[in-house]
Amino acid sequence: MEYNFDELTARRGTGCVKWDESTDPDVIPLWVADMDFAVAPPIQEAIRQRASHPVFGYTYVTDDYYQSIISWFQRRHRWTIDPGWILYTTGVVPAISATLKALTMPGERVVILSPDYNCFFSSIRNTGCEVSESVLLCGSDKRFEVDWNDFEARCADDKCTVFLLCNPHNPTGRVWTREELQRMADICHRHSVHIVSDEIHCELIMPGHAFVPMGTVTPEAVVLNSPSKAFNIAGLQIANIICTDAATRRRIDRAININEVCDVNPFGPVALQAAYNHGEAWLDALNQYLYDNYTTLCHFVTQHLPQWRVTPLEGTYLAWVDVTACTNSVDDYCQRLLREAHVWLNPGTMYGKKSGEGHLRINLACPRALLIEGLQRIASLP
Repeated sequence: MEYNFDELTARRGTGCVKWDESTDPDVIPLWVADMDFAVAPPIQEAIRQRASHPVFGYTYVTDDYYQSIISWFQRRHRWTIDPGWILYTTGVVPAISATLKALTMPGERVVILSPDYNCFFSSIRNTGCEVSESVLLCGSDKRFEVDWNDFEARCADDKCTVFLLCNPHNPTGRVWTREELQRMADICHRHSVHIVSDEIHCELIMPGHAFVPMGTVTPEAVVLNSPSKAFNIAGLQIANIICTDAATRRRIDRAININEVCDVNPFGPVALQAAYNHGEAWLDALNQYLYDNYTTLCHFVTQHLPQWRVTPLEGTYLAWVDVTACTNSVDDYCQRLLREAHVWLNPGTMYGKKSGEGHLRINLACPRALLIEGLQRIASLP
């Protein structure tokens, strides 16, 4: 079946964060991480069928829900999950917060690989913990790597109790290899540090790369996942926590209930089942389209924005671009792009004030014509 990712779905005026938060009617929003593509047809149909029932009460999650998750990860990623390991909740960020509350005490430290997803910082601080940033190293090929000496030193800190991993990594686009994940796990085990792995981008993988679930490397890891990014259903509020250890799982389940993120809406489970049971062909086509958008970005930058340096994209639909040759302040630079070119990008400082300086993040998950128009606007600035 052919899918038309070139079609622009009008989202302005629909209560859409991406398009409606700005009052500028000419803005091209390439910032927040959701896609401008229509949701996969099987998901649309499943939602229509559920919406045809006239009652939207409290939702009971059935065995079919768990089986769809188990089948997907076994089929797609060779990861065997027991249904008893799965806790559902309203989103990956609530899952992060609940898991941190279960595994940490106020004043302890949580290690992250910086620059890192901006909600990691707020979730850690909201738990009363301190952020310990192990800054990634950038090689001459613009590919980011772990500073292993620094990472181990931070894990060895007596106050460190959790390593919060983004796998694949947002914003740098790294897809961690099995060898890298094993080395992370070995260091964490050596220093009795819990591993919590946010794997929300796990289905968005570029050609030549393979996603490895942390749960296949070390079963003790707590893994957080959701179809929300890959299938563009973030607004339906559904995510899962995979935890093999019964005692840890009870603590996380308690935190989910204390923070009242234990009830999901009638549409989230329906959408997840449709995505995992019938959405694979759509996802494969999406990943190819996203890769073509990435190569379009790279070619355009080479020809028209030679001062930019695009980081190799291995996963996610978020391009990480070095613009240090253009500005001393990426915040000022992004404000100028918004004000003069009417293109909204995320400054790298959102993902680490120091580690993200000089970089910006571009959301590539939009029709190609819209991406090209945004880039042309930027290139036309004096």
